[in-house]
Amino acid sequence: MSAVYINSASCISVQDTLKDHFFQDLKPENSVQTLKAIDPNYKEFIPPAMIRRMSKTVKMSSVASHYALKEAGIEQPDAIIVGTGMGCSQDSEKFLKNVIDNHEEFLTPTFFIQSTHNTVAGQIALGLQCHAYNFTYVNTSSSLEFSFLDAKLQISDGEAENVLVGSTDEQTGRTMELYCLNNTIKKEEHFPVDYLHSETNGVIWGEGAAFFVLGKDKTEHSYARLKDIKISSQVDLQETSAFVEEFLDKNGLNHDDIDAVILGFSGDARSDVYYAKAAELFPASSQLYYKHLSGEFNTASGFSTFMACHILKEQQIPEVMMINKVKKGEIRNILLYNHLAGEDHSLMLLERA
Repeated sequence: MSAVYINSASCISVQDTLKDHFFQDLKPENSVQTLKAIDPNYKEFIPPAMIRRMSKTVKMSSVASHYALKEAGIEQPDAIIVGTGMGCSQDSEKFLKNVIDNHEEFLTPTFFIQSTHNTVAGQIALGLQCHAYNFTYVNTSSSLEFSFLDAKLQISDGEAENVLVGSTDEQTGRTMELYCLNNTIKKEEHFPVDYLHSETNGVIWGEGAAFFVLGKDKTEHSYARLKDIKISSQVDLQETSAFVEEFLDKNGLNHDDIDAVILGFSGDARSDVYYAKAAELFPASSQLYYKHLSGEFNTASGFSTFMACHILKEQQIPEVMMINKVKKGEIRNILLYNHLAGEDHSLMLLERA
């Protein structure tokens, strides 16, 4: 399979990741139940009349995709692929509320039309007047990884040269209330959260959008080479080591070849045991975590992929991400491991471009 490169990376998140040199300004958060993404000035990118009709996930994705395409120097991608766990949940909630309030009568279809998960990819295509392949993956925490895998296959098979790939999820009031009720979100009495040694269940919930341009050719702006991806819906805790080792063996690598491993510690005691098990395999690698910076959400791996791209390009690791004290002279291979509540496990291997 031919090489596939990540030629641009853009992210709207809880951190101010749209600005240059943001590494030194990363601020962890461990004492709130939900984290809101920092909104850019949407009026600079979207006409005011359209902004009012857009949910936050569409607005975030429109701006993040704009930055990704601009950085890559691409006006028309050969495909647009978006991964999302919850889709346009703001409009979904508005539609369902209208159904209840109006006793299922005299409903306007606008919120229903805009509530579908593929609204994001469709709106980006409309804005670009792009008639190419357009697809949305809805696979909870592995939505971005499936999107990357699709793009990688298309480029390797010669179906496309440059593919816009993104991940996006937003928060909504009612859904967050339900997440609090079923203990998905951590209780306030368990604050502050110890992400690495938590003894309580639940997470701090976040949101964000991350977009990348994948291409068959390496450019002077390339961040990384996307080497391989592995996805499994279920992994037994005892099989975690084998899950990781088989992936490394397939790519001709051993533990010492991994310069940094990014683990999705979320502060949820039930599911973080997988990351702790995986960390045991990499005593000689830089061990990093990130959800204290982004919050947990379905496509939080978009934030970690964005951070991995910058770590490879800039050859430095933010201190706030470090679990151990290991630092190698050159960062060449980064392994990313993520899941959501112990399900939908994914591994992604990035190599310095």
